[in-house]
Amino acid sequence: MKKVFVLPLLFVLVLGLSAPLAFSQTTGSVKGVCKDTDGKPIAGAQVDWTGTETGHTYALKTNNKGEYFSLGVVPGKYNVKLSKDGKELFHFNGVSVGLEEFDLDFDLKKEQTAAAQGQGMSAEQAKAQQEQQAKVTKEQNTVKSLNEKLTEAKAASDAGDFEKAISTLNDANAIDPSRDLIWFKLGDAYLASAPKQTDPDEKKKRYEMAATDYQKAIDLRKASEQAAKDPNNNKTLAAYYNNMAQSYSKAGKIDDAMASYNQAAQLDPAGAAMYYFNEGAVLTNAGRADDANAAFDKTIAADPNKALAYYWKGINLIGKATVGKDNKMVAPDGTAEAFQKYLELDPNGPMADTAKQMLASIGATVETGFGTKKKPVKK
Repeated sequence: MKKVFVLPLLFVLVLGLSAPLAFSQTTGSVKGVCKDTDGKPIAGAQVDWTGTETGHTYALKTNNKGEYFSLGVVPGKYNVKLSKDGKELFHFNGVSVGLEEFDLDFDLKKEQTAAAQGQGMSAEQAKAQQEQQAKVTKEQNTVKSLNEKLTEAKAASDAGDFEKAISTLNDANAIDPSRDLIWFKLGDAYLASAPKQTDPDEKKKRYEMAATDYQKAIDLRKASEQAAKDPNNNKTLAAYYNNMAQSYSKAGKIDDAMASYNQAAQLDPAGAAMYYFNEGAVLTNAGRADDANAAFDKTIAADPNKALAYYWKGINLIGKATVGKDNKMVAPDGTAEAFQKYLELDPNGPMADTAKQMLASIGATVETGFGTKKKPVKK
């Protein structure tokens, strides 16, 4: 009897030694495949499983087949987001994970179709909508980056560091070269930097580069359908032409400057007096007195109260004065009237003393009723 019972006992002992240790499972696993709207695997994407109760996130990466997998996921509810290059592609909310393996695929074509059906759209329409949304997001990001560059460039210009401003604005054009404002500001930076150049050739080159950038800004704005809808579009273009004219004049291209000032005046009639006055100033500095006075006459026609236009007209006229037989200065007709009108409009202006001296030099008197009272008539 002893031999009969020994063998079963030994058998039981052997079984006990061979059995694996048992343990209690407390986590689950997740996996899935991610495909784009064309059904192709989305490689290098990120799948974030974020617990709605714990806030803990499992950040998983997809392989070349668009697959992701993770062990050790604590059971609970999760919000799951698929993204790539920082842009969210799709998400699921309230996904429950247990102790078993959980499959969650991202099929963007399928989801797109489902969304389209829910909104009464075809899959093609849904795709077009998604592309439009992506375009809007891209535009917003681009505008944000460009605004940061503009702010940085303005700070540099305000500090007199025009080289940094130029570099920053060139960086902005590298982001998007189709923005007229960036080219306009770049033109301003080159224009302001030119007087700092000690090399005459470099100085002229800067003025020419400024003119080129202003022209680029003008061309882009004229071609923009969005700009055409701007109620201030013509005024903006006029400002571009005005600054381009200034750069042309500094570069010695006077005729090009005149053409630009005239274009500005046509685009912005309300500011025509300023543009024509600038034209007259450039022509005066160039020694073209008759052309300058023609510009000052246009200034006065646009704004009869532009005092300095009368003053500089008088200066150009007196420059053509001659000496008579009695050794007295003989000024062209209209000289005295020009200085007198200036004094009438601005009797205490910065050029008032000079205007009076000019009148005295041609034997004329100050005749203005500006700010004076008429004497009572004696009876």
